[in-house]
Amino acid sequence: MKVLLLKDPKDKDSGPDPYIKELGLYGFEATLIPVLSFGFVSLESLFEKLSNPECYGGLVFTSPRALEAIKLCLKENTKNEAWSKSLKQRWNTKPAYVVGKATASLVEEIGLTPQGEKSGNAEKLAQYICSREKPDSSALLFPCGALKREVLPTVLREKGIPLESLTIYETTQHPDLQESLSSYFSQQGIPVSVVFFSPSGVKFCLQHIQKLSGDFIDHIKFAAIGPTTAEALEGAGIPCSCTAETPTPQALAAGIQKALHLQDCLSN
Repeated sequence: MKVLLLKDPKDKDSGPDPYIKELGLYGFEATLIPVLSFGFVSLESLFEKLSNPECYGGLVFTSPRALEAIKLCLKENTKNEAWSKSLKQRWNTKPAYVVGKATASLVEEIGLTPQGEKSGNAEKLAQYICSREKPDSSALLFPCGALKREVLPTVLREKGIPLESLTIYETTQHPDLQESLSSYFSQQGIPVSVVFFSPSGVKFCLQHIQKLSGDFIDHIKFAAIGPTTAEALEGAGIPCSCTAETPTPQALAAGIQKALHLQDCLSN
């Protein structure tokens, strides 16, 4: 049974993609199609802020892209030296809040200690931050994307916890997306499940998938990595058969298996 994953592949250096691996254990043949393309902006401004940890109460990361931007900054020798010699230690006296495990591991790679990684989504992370931060303390620095949702900033603002957002990447459609989707459907046929990993993925892919599936669209179980993406699917008029309980390969694979098993039970 084929499953289509609308996400970027994991870094080649770190072995097979964990979602493909986990779905394989359930007997699914999963394929990845990259959906998004990212362009980094304001990197000088980002490093300038990172160079002044005394101005902030901590860091907030809700996307691996924000850490990629920092790693890009640190490729410059002088910046890397400044980070290694003193900035890293100074930031380590403050919290680095993260939304999930993927982001947490990247925070560790730059030498910081993540907190809140079990949150799983921006809303729960915001509640976690509110339980630990005092109103009117120093602002938390929030490097983010141009398409960030307002959930986290709104919750923090309502609680009087200052947050300084800095847009450091922009999201666009992957240049090969349409061609990749057409090729997949013509060669592999209709998958039993299509998994979305972001609201942007829904925005960029759904119409193509509807067109390519035609009358068979009702045969597909649409799945989402989390509640935000599920909302985007439902908002587009597509029933979401499965939302992963946590944004992990294990929870997603179990959720898809359950959704398909329920379908089999109902049709028997």
